[in-house]
Amino acid sequence: MAGVVRYPEPLVDAVLLRRYKRFLADVALPGGEEVTAWCPNPGSMKSLHTADEPACRVAFVDDPKRKLKWTLEQIEVDGAWVMAHPGRANAVVGEALAAERVPELAGYDAITPEQRYGSRRSRIDFLLTGGAGPDAYVEVKNVTLAEGRAGAFPDSVSARGTKHLRELMEVVEAGARGVLLFHVGRPDVDHVRPADAIDPEYGATLREAAAAGVEVLAYRCAITRETLRLADPLPVDLSCSPPSAGSSQRA
Repeated sequence: MAGVVRYPEPLVDAVLLRRYKRFLADVALPGGEEVTAWCPNPGSMKSLHTADEPACRVAFVDDPKRKLKWTLEQIEVDGAWVMAHPGRANAVVGEALAAERVPELAGYDAITPEQRYGSRRSRIDFLLTGGAGPDAYVEVKNVTLAEGRAGAFPDSVSARGTKHLRELMEVVEAGARGVLLFHVGRPDVDHVRPADAIDPEYGATLREAAAAGVEVLAYRCAITRETLRLADPLPVDLSCSPPSAGSSQRA
């Protein structure tokens, strides 16, 4: 199927015992063996720990260069499987762009990942060129935080995310398309909004960027133990949501 990312091997069921030092997670494998897995998510992973020792899925990577042979990939939250590996988001979006499964970004001849651009020589996740209209600079953000039925971003204060929004505004000012695409890595939300209570500056900058012509899209990822696929679009709610006092946090 076009636009699908396949895991090299089906993921292995496990139990998440603890996450610590940001990038480490102890998990119990089906036979009861406890191993330390790489946790590739640098964020707070807020709303992914709603139960003690939740079910999770891990991947075994037989690479002699890796000290940790297991990678934490998915976590079960109230019966829903959430993609906990943010690095997969770009692969999922890249496959969908190549298969022209994102109508708003179809019709380009070339898709270049990790392209340097701008005066600060930043990297954009995808540069789309050769279309009938202006080039499109696409920044991908992975959404795992849920606030009720809303997927929210970011899950911790993100100065980097705010910087990316300002760079997209510069792209639009220069005459190209600046596009922010939220990759929603969980099935239990029905819209996306900025997490104002966590990072009010990001929320304010996102609204400023949208008003300046930055296109804001959101697509849900369909998740199984074998595959990941960009699926249905979700609405983005940019109405103001005042932050709660004292609720900001840093990963």
